[in-house]
Formats: sequence, structure tokens, C-alpha cells
Amino acid sequence: MNRQVTASKRPASDEYDIVIVGAGPAGLLLSTCLVRWGYKVKHIDNRLEPTKTGRADGIQPRSLDLLRNMGLKSAIMAHEPAKVYEVAFWDPKSASKGIQRTGTWASCPAFVDARYPFTTLLHQGMIERVFIADLEKNGAGVQRPWTIKDFSTCEEVNPEYPVRVEIKHIDGGATETLKAKYLFSGEGARSSVRDKLKIGMKYKSPIVHTWGVMDCVVKTNFPDIKMKCTIHSEHGSIMVIPREDNMVRLYIQIASSTDKDWNPRKTASEEDVQNSAKKIFQPYNIEWERVEWFSVYPIGQGIADNYTLDHRVFLGGDACHTHSPKAGQGMNTAFLDALNLAWKIHHVEAGFADRSLLHSYESERKLIAENLLDFDAKYAALFSQKAPAPKDVAAASARGAEVQSPGAEQNQFIKTFKESCEFTSGYGVAYDPNALNWSASHPARSIIINPKGNKNRTGRILINSNVTRVVDANVVHLEQEIPVNGSFRIYVFAGEPSTTKQALQDLTRSLEQPFSFFATYLRPDIDSVSHHERHNPHSHFYTFCTIFAAKRSGVEISRDVPTVLARYRDNVYADDIWDHRVSDTKAAAHTKMGLDEKKGGVIVVRPDGYVGLVVSLVEGTATADALNEYFGAFASKKLGEVKAQL
Repeated sequence: MNRQVTASKRPASDEYDIVIVGAGPAGLLLSTCLVRWGYKVKHIDNRLEPTKTGRADGIQPRSLDLLRNMGLKSAIMAHEPAKVYEVAFWDPKSASKGIQRTGTWASCPAFVDARYPFTTLLHQGMIERVFIADLEKNGAGVQRPWTIKDFSTCEEVNPEYPVRVEIKHIDGGATETLKAKYLFSGEGARSSVRDKLKIGMKYKSPIVHTWGVMDCVVKTNFPDIKMKCTIHSEHGSIMVIPREDNMVRLYIQIASSTDKDWNPRKTASEEDVQNSAKKIFQPYNIEWERVEWFSVYPIGQGIADNYTLDHRVFLGGDACHTHSPKAGQGMNTAFLDALNLAWKIHHVEAGFADRSLLHSYESERKLIAENLLDFDAKYAALFSQKAPAPKDVAAASARGAEVQSPGAEQNQFIKTFKESCEFTSGYGVAYDPNALNWSASHPARSIIINPKGNKNRTGRILINSNVTRVVDANVVHLEQEIPVNGSFRIYVFAGEPSTTKQALQDLTRSLEQPFSFFATYLRPDIDSVSHHERHNPHSHFYTFCTIFAAKRSGVEISRDVPTVLARYRDNVYADDIWDHRVSDTKAAAHTKMGLDEKKGGVIVVRPDGYVGLVVSLVEGTATADALNEYFGAFASKKLGEVKAQL
């Protein structure tokens, strides 16, 4: 997809839309998105090659959704990663030495309603190579081994490319001076860009832990070596994480700042850690066939004071937040940092949004990091306490709150467990109200916004649903039908065709009026757009899906879909697939969204998949007016004005 270019000249050879430093998860996802969307990217990394051993390895369910939406899931799965469906808990035996299994529960229980209810475990280097292959397919890549030497920002000297960046080859023998619109640090916890900006790191807890970690192939009679396990014993604790190619990752906490003899530089040899593991695994035996990677490192719960100072130079991933590896959130949080920033840069540079949109990157993502650090401590405590009672495990794993008797309070274990599962899966991300996430304080004040019964919460991921695509009768995942292409996704739930016919006509007639968001941001090349363009025939700002509460055989696009929406003929669906979660309804997608089966409604979803607005579908101009009010809160141009009569 090519962006709408507002500049009148092509960039010079030393001019870039963005310079990205660091080719870890954050840098690579940001680079992949912006290169796909037509931006000129200089991406450097100080390593000779992608990660060879160690580092992050867990892809949570929400991140797997994202990777599928980017068309990268199949390449990840081609490496045959391990999949964790359940977590096993082992604790000391009460009457004898050694450990015993005290319970198991789902890694992603049914109440989360995930498409992929498991954690995918794969070596980070393989994940990096999937992104790099996509970059190369699109004519880009990572320049190695290069690092950043210096940078400065001055809007007055060069308002179009205000960031001056000096980079150098790692051996110091070659340098380049670049001009850029943006600079991004995905360098990790030792970010030189963060240091240069003098942005401090605050630690949520003064307690720091030193961990030993090894990726290895083992021979053992421990029965749950292929599952994620949390093991507590009188000799210490281990977390077991299965990996691809018969490998397993073992995390062993070897020291804490609460210890009497605490030394932040304390280390341990590979043999020391293996001997500790042997004691912890008793009465089971464990031997090492091969150790792929071993490291000892301290981890504290840190967060950067700022993610940017001028909205030209940004931090993401471990450059702005560090935490323990227990919950497997590092790479996943980095992915969402990058996606959040990517689409906002795109909308500003494509001329769709006011530059103030970039201010929401720090406010949204820093909140999530703060929640992660709070959760990290709670998660550690959950796994440190005594084994829960079987009835509590059953109640916590159940699909919803209906497992409780009316008025009963959940015990702390069940409450923490449910919050933890939602958070670790990635579906617990919740952005606060702002211009993008509607609330009662939003400038859009129409009375038809947030209709009664609506189940989608703004700032949360869209509820998933299955529908039938009308043109080819394929059953599809609705939330996956629009790829990550930088566009807002407007889902028109059209209810019963006979009921909403006039409302749909009124909506599309209003969209075509001057000063609507639809008409204001039409593509400049619209007359030459291919007949086969599926998602962006009118604009790269938005795309439409239309979903009828009817059988596929009862939907006729030429009869039921107004011309504007019919242009997205491949995105017209019948809501006729049964869902066990709402088994007593004929239109499961409408019901799951909390929308009237007959009257429908409209859901605006941000380019990163989070709900921005839900509005009723009504006759007249009110629905289009509400959409204009919403987009007008951050759009680069005035929307919804009545053209003056001459």
C-alpha cells in the first residue's frame, strides 16, 4: 500500500521518513509496517546477524492474532514452535522430600475467548528472521553492524526533516549523516538514545532479582517437561518453558535484593545452576544433553520517565520498560508499542491526522507498561503462594462469573487468576479515554453513541466473531478480514436488510456529502484505482465491512447494499454462523457485540484493532454526524461543516 504523499519532492538519498535503531521485536515490527505502507526507512542494528540464542521466546494469543493479521503467522508456525495450553504447578510434598504436582489450569481459559488459546514458544532469532524476510520482500532490510553515534533535533533549521542522525559502522571505519522526520530507539534496556535524551528510569519496586536462564535439551523423567511449569521446592524455584526442537527453557532465581548477602553482581556458573535445578526437580532426575544458551542477569521493574520529549524521537520495547520474564510479556509489549506508534506516524504523515495524535503514543503505551509492572508483582505473588484448593482452580478456570452464586464475592485467588489470564493473553490491554477512545467527555456528544446493550468497550480489542463472506460463501474470522494496513476499520452491522434499508441509504448519502470524513480524505488517484482493490478503493484513511443479520442466501449485494458500501463487495458478510457462547441467537456476531439484530449499529475500530466508537445505525444523518464528530476530534481538517452558499 502506498501512502498519500503530501511532499512535492522525492526524498534525497540522505533523507528518511524514520531512522530505526535496533532490530529486536519493537524495531522490526515498526519497520515492517512503515515499509509496507510506503515509507522510506533506515534501519540499523549493531549485531552482525539476528539473535542467535536466548532472549524472548513467548508469543501470547493477542500477538498471534496480530501476526496473522499481518500475514506472518504461517511463517512463524512453519518453525513448529511449542504451544502451551496448560500451566502445571508443583510444590513440596507434605510428608516426604521432593515435589508433587498440585494442580494445572488452562494457559488461556475459555472466558478469555481467544482465537488461539495458547502461548507460542519459539526462539526470538527465528521470529526476527520472519520480519527480516518480509522487509527484504518489500525492498528494505537491516543495515549491520551499524550503531548510532549522535543525533539532534531542530524544527527551525529543517522543518521537514528535523532530526539529524549520525550513524557509524561498529568498527568505526565508516559513518553516515542522515536527515529524518523521526528517530526510534528499539535498542533494548541499554538504550543510547534514552541516555542521550537524559530520560531516567524509575523502578516500581526497589527489589531486584538475579536470574539464571538456560535454553537446553534435557533427558528427564519429570512428567511435565513439555508443559509450562512453576515449581516451588525447599531448594528453590524454577519456571519451565517448553521450546521448539525438543528444547526447554529453565528460569532459576538465584538471588534477590531481599537476601542478607545480596550482591547485585552475583553470578553463577552453568554447572552451579544445573546443580540447583537437580535439587529442585527431586525426586525426578534431569541430565543435560546440550545447552544452547546460558545467562545470569538482574531484572528490576523499571519504566522510563518519558517515551519521547518532542514527538520526533521515540523509545519503545525494553528501551522504556523492564520486568521479570515470568509472565512472558516482553516481546508482546514491544510489538504493541511498535504498532501503536506505526499507525499514528502514518496518519500524521499521510495528512489524515493532526500532529497532536502522536502525543497519545506515550500516554497509551506508558499506562500499559505501568499496568504490566503492577501485574508482574501480583503475578509473582500468585505463583509464590501455597497451592490453591481444587474448587478454586475449577472456579477460576470456568468461562465466566456465572460460576459464582449471585452476590458472592470471588476469593482473592480467583480474582487475581482471572485478571492474570486476561493480561497474559494480551486481551487485557485497555487504553484510557482520549480523542481515539470515546467516553462521555469526548467531543463527539451524539445521543446515539454507545447504544444500550453495547458489549464492546472503547480502548479494548474488538470482540471476535465468525461470519460468512457473501461473495464466496467462505466462513471467516471477521476481526481478521481487514489486514494491518494503517486504515480505520468501520464495521457496519446492518441488521435485517428489510429493517435497515433506509438507514443504510441515508448513511451512505451523508458520507458522500462535502466535509464528511469520507469525502474529505478521498484518494487523489481514485479514478485509477483497480476494480480489484478490496480494502482501500476510496481512501487509505478507512475501510468498510458490512454485516447483515441474515442467511447468506438472503443477502443480495446489488439489492441490499448501497453503492458506496457495495464497492467493498468482498467485505460484505452474512451473520449466520452459530456460536456456542450465544447459542440462542440467530445472529451471533450482532449479539456478541451487543447490537440489535434487526437495527444493527456501527463500530469504528482503530488501525491497531482497538475499538474507538460504537454508534447506532439510524435513519437520517445522525449516524454519519456522529462519525464525523468522532474523527473530527483528531483529523487534520475540519469535518461535518455545511458548505457556505455562494
